[in-house]
Amino acid sequence: MRSNNARIEAAVLVFVVFLLGILLGGVGDHLWNERVQGQEQLAARPNTKPTRDQVVNDLTQRLQLTPDQQKQIAVTIDATRSKWQALYAPLDVQHEEIRQQGRAGIRAVLTSDQQAKFDDFMKQLDEQRKKDAASH
Repeated sequence: MRSNNARIEAAVLVFVVFLLGILLGGVGDHLWNERVQGQEQLAARPNTKPTRDQVVNDLTQRLQLTPDQQKQIAVTIDATRSKWQALYAPLDVQHEEIRQQGRAGIRAVLTSDQQAKFDDFMKQLDEQRKKDAASH
């Protein structure tokens, strides 16, 4: 009788551990998928800086701006963005130098076949960056 009880207890313990494993695995999978999907959504929208018109339209809806207020706010946004561009323009050259140094470091590690693929990938990124910059 005692060995039967021990066997039953062992079977119940194995079942409980198995059940906990399934539950924890499901929760872990769910959390991992949420994280991956969140990162994919961020990657899908590389540059989400709103345009002046989007900002003005949003403020118009939220604050019921008059047409005159819309024009004044648009001028303020344009002036602010111009100041930001002037502030960061000197850093653009340094930024590009650092980018090229990083790419050179990566290329140094790659085989010639990998370098060609890497260069193609970087070309695509540069084209996307130019396209994003032109739209803002």
